[in-house]
Amino acid sequence: MADTDSVVLKTNLSNHFRLLASGKVRDVYEIDDSTLLFVATDRISAYDVVLQTGIPKKGAILTLLSSHWFSVLSHVIPSLCTHFLTLDLPISLRTSDLAPIFRDRSMQVRRLKVFPIESIVRGYITGSAWSEYKSVGTVHGMAMPTGLVESEKLEAPLWTPSTKADIGAKDENISPEKAAEIVGEEYAEQISKLSLQIYTVARDYAAERGIIIADTKFEFALDDFTSPPSVVLVDEVLTPDSSRFWDAKKYQVGRGQENLDKQYLRDYLTENGLKGVEGVELPKEVVERTEKGYREAFERLTGNMQA
Repeated sequence: MADTDSVVLKTNLSNHFRLLASGKVRDVYEIDDSTLLFVATDRISAYDVVLQTGIPKKGAILTLLSSHWFSVLSHVIPSLCTHFLTLDLPISLRTSDLAPIFRDRSMQVRRLKVFPIESIVRGYITGSAWSEYKSVGTVHGMAMPTGLVESEKLEAPLWTPSTKADIGAKDENISPEKAAEIVGEEYAEQISKLSLQIYTVARDYAAERGIIIADTKFEFALDDFTSPPSVVLVDEVLTPDSSRFWDAKKYQVGRGQENLDKQYLRDYLTENGLKGVEGVELPKEVVERTEKGYREAFERLTGNMQA
């Protein structure tokens, strides 16, 4: 991992590339008509709000872990198409003084049309799914068995899509039927099938390393250059930002779990009346605990102790 201890909250590559978008975590630059540069900052968001305090080296952890998963998944699922090209910086950036800042937190990817939904797979009942179930007995509007308890493993993983909101807006849980209305029935079916297949592979891989993937979020795009057009896995993959990672040794059904993701941060905000509040500065202990969880997840899943 690049040797820089500074927390990167903003990027500026205006002398090299055009900034196309700045999201909650990633800044996206245009390399050329067919290639983008994804830069993961150390920003962190919770409840659709970007916090004022960053998490050290978080961007590098997300990028390197995503790269690892792209490799693992492509090996196990040879037919899987992804947008990932390389972790190498573009030549103009590679030779600049900015290289140490952007190395390891940047990846070159194919430029594709992203589907306007988020593809969530749930293997355990927790988070917003647990809240909905407690209230009305459903998950994303789908009827569920009675008697489930918090953090219980589901009989089979569920595909539970959501809308993909703009910055400042909130994602909305939707039914599979609504997702089909948004992207078309054929593509919704492909996205659902791929999501469940990827989750199953990742779940088993992580289990061997002492991590339970309770749920995770994928994003997909359409590659119009293939015939027929193909559904492609894009964005970050199976990171502590996009997933709930639990410590398998400490798992106990019927309660919240020891996590290796940003749930500790969410809990801090909720318990202190800061859920959804703008401009929150995180105390040192919350930053350190969150960083520790991210780093441990990275090390367990990749076997790389250098993060």
